[in-house]
Amino acid sequence: MAHRKPLPLHASPSPVRIGIADAQREAISQALSAVLADTYTLYLTTHNFHWNVTGPMFNTLHAMFMTQYTELWNAVDPIAERVRALGYAVPGSYREFAARGSLPDVPSPPPKAVEMIRILVDGNEAVAKTAREAFTVADHANDQPSADLLTQRMDVHEKAAWMLRSLLED
Repeated sequence: MAHRKPLPLHASPSPVRIGIADAQREAISQALSAVLADTYTLYLTTHNFHWNVTGPMFNTLHAMFMTQYTELWNAVDPIAERVRALGYAVPGSYREFAARGSLPDVPSPPPKAVEMIRILVDGNEAVAKTAREAFTVADHANDQPSADLLTQRMDVHEKAAWMLRSLLED
């Protein structure tokens, strides 16, 4: 699913003078908000799969999903705080996340374990792609804190996708 047209962000009433032009700060905040939306959606999906996984790989997947959803949960706050540091309000509703993100909602009823793995591979690859697109915006604006944050997110999601893909190999 492609990102939808971004919703407007609400700027802080106080001026932000950190050496990044207003238009660039807004563009970075929009891009980070898309990363936040995808990260939160992937968190919710991963946590749902942790709760609902069954079958012969239960122990392995239950533990792996918990590690991954915990990492995702810990990632949302730094992303949101960077948007705030850039002078914008953070989107925080399911409606806003659905409008800004690229990931589909968690499937219902929960799929079988192997399909869960495939969905999470796709989700992690999608978040890595969203973070890479946001990195380009941040790098163009010479915004090192955002670029650093996004580099870390790409690394986490690419590794998670690799580990999950490994479970699908014969």
